[in-house]
Amino acid sequence: MNQALIDLGEYVAAALVGDVSEPRVALDELAVWTEPGSVIKLLTFLRDDQNCQFKELVDLTAVDYPEREKRFEVVYNLLSLKHNQRIRVKLAADEQTQVPSVTTVFSSALWYEREVWDMYGLFFSDHPDLRRILTDYGFEGHPLRKDFPLTGYVEVRYDDDSKRVVYEPVKLAQEFRSFDFTSPWEGMLHLPGDEKAQETGEGDEV
Repeated sequence: MNQALIDLGEYVAAALVGDVSEPRVALDELAVWTEPGSVIKLLTFLRDDQNCQFKELVDLTAVDYPEREKRFEVVYNLLSLKHNQRIRVKLAADEQTQVPSVTTVFSSALWYEREVWDMYGLFFSDHPDLRRILTDYGFEGHPLRKDFPLTGYVEVRYDDDSKRVVYEPVKLAQEFRSFDFTSPWEGMLHLPGDEKAQETGEGDEV
């Protein structure tokens, strides 16, 4: 266990009582939880405090857990070059939660928050330019939500023959998502090469 990260988590929790909960070190990574109303205060502290100096927002993303009451986790990954440490800040949100924009703390959050809005539909209040960044014009829905259907929407492309932008139905090979997380050795009933063993007999020379 990384004692420096344990000490850092305890230091942050003690400095911001009520704004930080569950400092935890797992796999040599420190993660702390906060609330939407405290995220700006926490990130400002992590950036400016002499014992932290997390000057870089490396990434800002979200994770969707549909079975939870607050289905989304917003995740901020910070880096301190001075102390050679990383910290992960998390907060829980649902579709109605307005997460404060942290662009006033880290300017790099501008496009990250737009991406999370586009992909997950999480609204960042006080964002200076909150609009889609990856999907097409007029796109409906948020593609990285676990319940987003893979068919039934339209895509936009430029058609060189007609010299204009055209809308076409999206047609994907998958009808639905089916995730199989079992080991390939446990989940596969037939391995490549089995047919040769059946044809020649087990132990025969090929």
